[in-house]
Amino acid sequence: MRTSLLLKSIIIVFGLLFFSSCKEEQKTKSIDKLIVSFKKEGTLELKKAASDSVIKTIAIEIADDEYSTQTGLMYRTELETHHGMLFIFPNVQLRSFYMKNTKIPLDIIYIDESKTIVSFQKNAKPFDETSLPSEAPAKYVLEINAGLSDEWGLEVGDKISYTTTEE
Repeated sequence: MRTSLLLKSIIIVFGLLFFSSCKEEQKTKSIDKLIVSFKKEGTLELKKAASDSVIKTIAIEIADDEYSTQTGLMYRTELETHHGMLFIFPNVQLRSFYMKNTKIPLDIIYIDESKTIVSFQKNAKPFDETSLPSEAPAKYVLEINAGLSDEWGLEVGDKISYTTTEE
């Protein structure tokens, strides 16, 4: 009799554990359905330092408040080749980014107050929470798809200019 009661108790406990784990799995799936779309808020030109010639022109989304700078490109499933996110900070200082909740690999470009590239963090890995610091103080940070910095031949000393889209 005791063995039967013990066996029934074990079955009930395992059943509860099984069903509670199924609920947790459903919760995770609903989080993955979050879709964040690119919203063009400006245009950015990347220019060679020596000649001031335009290397590339890309559409940018701008992060210039606390929420957008903290969120950045998190939860995005894609970023088109000629799209990027420009972070604009109120001051110049050493910066550090990480890839928490970021699903796409990125090149992170640190830019000073004169809009000159001061350092890179290339091929940042999705979901990696390792600190990716600038090598010099920066006011701006540009995120683009991983590998594009090399493909476009960007170097420390190259410059940016940007315009915002009027609403």
